[in-house]
Order: sequence, then structure tokens, then C-alpha cells
Amino acid sequence: MSTLITSPTKEKLAGGPAAEPAGPSAKGESILSHVVTSIIYTVVSVAILGVIYPLLITALGSLLFPFQAGGSMVMQNGKPVGSAIIGQLFSKPQYFQGRPSAAGKNGYDPTSTGGTNLAPTSKKLIDATKATIDGLKKANPDAQGAPPMDLVTSSGSGIDPDISPEGAYYQAPRIAKARHVALDAVRSLIAAHVRGRTFGILGEPRANVLELNLALDAQK
Repeated sequence: MSTLITSPTKEKLAGGPAAEPAGPSAKGESILSHVVTSIIYTVVSVAILGVIYPLLITALGSLLFPFQAGGSMVMQNGKPVGSAIIGQLFSKPQYFQGRPSAAGKNGYDPTSTGGTNLAPTSKKLIDATKATIDGLKKANPDAQGAPPMDLVTSSGSGIDPDISPEGAYYQAPRIAKARHVALDAVRSLIAAHVRGRTFGILGEPRANVLELNLALDAQK
């Protein structure tokens, strides 16, 4: 004779009473828990990555690399005259001049770095390059050969502080004439300030324009 299984017995065989769907109160508590967790993670992340980490790196940089951390500022008579890593405009004939700049409205703006963003076939770029070449030849009538490429083209940042040794030597006759010094003296100064490739393999030989000009002023 078969025996009917009552509902309680079915629940027991199934592993216990069937779970009841969560009510509005339980759902609200679950959402609130997620919100609180998200807020805690956000606050902790901002505190660690936005405050503690930058302060720690700044402190280490100032301790281990004070010159670089301070902006690589170059001092003269106790006053800053520029940065070793930021190019600036030199227009007088007795000074070395850096690469053309498209940074900012008038160029050499460290708050608005960038290149011309013009295509190689751009008429505007071609005309500007021709004008730069003509200006260089006019300003350097005693220079030998064509102007070096780095004196004709602007850098990607617009504030490149260096020029190639060829770019420096190209300007040497103009500077020697303007300062009434021997050409060999200017060329020797350039040779003394040319830096080789980093680690012997990275980059190209270069000379810092600001350092060259400060060395010129330091000569008797």
C-alpha cells in the first residue's frame, strides 16, 4: 500500500525548506553594502595613489635627484636664467640659437608644447621651411654649406634645449664676428660642450644651447 508523502517530508528530502525570495528590505541592504564598499575603496585609492604616493616620490626625488626634481634650473649670480631641459628663444647674433619652435603662439612656450602637426606635403610647412632656410643663410653669411636639418625643423615638443654639433658649428662664424673673438675659440668652446650618445648608444651627439651661451658670456 502506497503512502502519500506530505509537503514537510518533500521539503526534508529536498534539503530543507525552500528559500523565500528576498524582500525589499534585503535588496536595499545589499545595494547599500555595495555603495559603502565602493566609497571605501575610492577613498583609500585616492589617499594612496593621489596623496601618499606622489608625496613619497616627490620626497625621494628631491632627496636623491635635487637638481632634476627642481626643474633642472640653471643659476647665474644666484638667479635662475633658465632650465637645462627647456629651450628658450635667443635672437641676438652673439648667441647660439636653438631649433625653431611651434610651441604656443610665439614659440618656446613650455605651457603649450607641441609641433606644427603639418604634413610633409603641406604648403604652409614648405613655405615656412624655405623662409627659415633663407633667414639662416642671411644671418650666417660666412657659414659653410647648407643649414643643418635641426636648425630648419622644429622639434616635436617645441622646447628642445639641444642642437646638433653641426648646428652649433654652423653658427660659429656669426658668433665669433659679433663678439670679436677668434673663430677657433668659438669652435673650441663648442667641442668642449658636445655630449655624446647616452650610454654610448642612445640618441645623437648634442650641445645644450643655454650652456653654450652661458659659456660664451663667461669668456673674458
